[in-house]
Amino acid sequence: VQLQASGGGLVQAGGSVRLSCAASGRTFSNYAMGWFRQAPGREREFVAAIDETGCATYSAYFMEGRFTISRDNAKNTVYLQIDSLKPEDTAAYYCAQAPSGRVTGNSREYAYWGQGTLVTVSS
Repeated sequence: VQLQASGGGLVQAGGSVRLSCAASGRTFSNYAMGWFRQAPGREREFVAAIDETGCATYSAYFMEGRFTISRDNAKNTVYLQIDSLKPEDTAAYYCAQAPSGRVTGNSREYAYWGQGTLVTVSS
């Protein structure tokens, strides 16, 4: 399984970014997907997850409605839209594939990880 994350960059506070993660290697529509992030000097934390159909999502407490996870099974891609960006959103964002179609926020349950895409929010 290969996961290729993209879409990060330098963004001003208040702006938006859409991250993408393209998957290959096994049937994408069979597995839930998740996004995690890791800020400098901090542990990796869960952001959001989506089930295999795209109908069920699970979000971290801090999302405050600013983060939206979605997927396009025809394109084998999962997305993370982040609006109203804050400097504290600065982090490397990682996509991951779960071992089943069930959503989970537990990073230990994810077997496959992308390389991460860096989002830097300037104030």
